[in-house]
Amino acid sequence: MAKKTIKAVKSKKAKQLTGANVDFMKLGKRMRELRIKKGYSSFESFAYDNDLPRVLYGNYEKGEGNITYKNLLKVIKALNISITEFFSEGFK
Repeated sequence: MAKKTIKAVKSKKAKQLTGANVDFMKLGKRMRELRIKKGYSSFESFAYDNDLPRVLYGNYEKGEGNITYKNLLKVIKALNISITEFFSEGFK
């Protein structure tokens, strides 16, 4: 019974992915891609090495949470790229 309930919740959650939620998912996907490209297989290591809150950064990569512009700039700086480079892929 519990498995059916979990599937129902996931299904309902998937249907709610519109507007801003989709944008957060895109941001998270891009952060993950760039982190891996930088050589970090673990988001925890990346967050720790760049003085970012580990749990918060993990949520950002999953597309959860409302990342502030200030925190987005910190992530982009940690990735050692420009804002233009960050948004150059995956946001059309």
